[in-house]
Amino acid sequence: MKKIIHAPMIEDEIKGLSAGDYVYITGKIYTARDAAHLRLFDTMNAGGDIPLSLKDNVIYYMGPSPAREGRPIGSAGPTTSSRMDKYAPLLLDNGLKGMIGKGRRSQAVMDAIVRNGAVYFAAVGGAGALLSKAIKKATVLAYDDLGTEAIRELEVEDFPAIVVIDSKGRNLYDEVIAEYRKL
Repeated sequence: MKKIIHAPMIEDEIKGLSAGDYVYITGKIYTARDAAHLRLFDTMNAGGDIPLSLKDNVIYYMGPSPAREGRPIGSAGPTTSSRMDKYAPLLLDNGLKGMIGKGRRSQAVMDAIVRNGAVYFAAVGGAGALLSKAIKKATVLAYDDLGTEAIRELEVEDFPAIVVIDSKGRNLYDEVIAEYRKL
């Protein structure tokens, strides 16, 4: 069954997701990597305003390659999520509802996901060219000086992802490892 979810996130959709679900995201999501996260984190800790609303939104840990002619974006594969772990709890506590990346998350991030009724998705690493086909429009929103690490607003249609950590705290990676150990 094709499970389509919307961005910004809808609370009932988040609650209906379980670790291991394959989903297709349609709507607006935002990109941010290490340098953008550091700037957001520092600005928020200083009491300043950040350039986007976190409320119910999704951040994709990605820095695209240059777009080919006629395309809104180049290759758009995920970045390793653990590099954003020191910043993610603050963003989640301020309204962020979804993150897309690859790899494991820290206990602090998992706790913040549950505390805030959020979700962590994985996109398939190495499939950036295929993932870019789900991106219909890409606009630099903030921190243009960061180049590929600038914050972008993406309009996506049927962007494929897998629920890794759901809002109840189920973690697909842990479950798969436990299942493997039983063999």
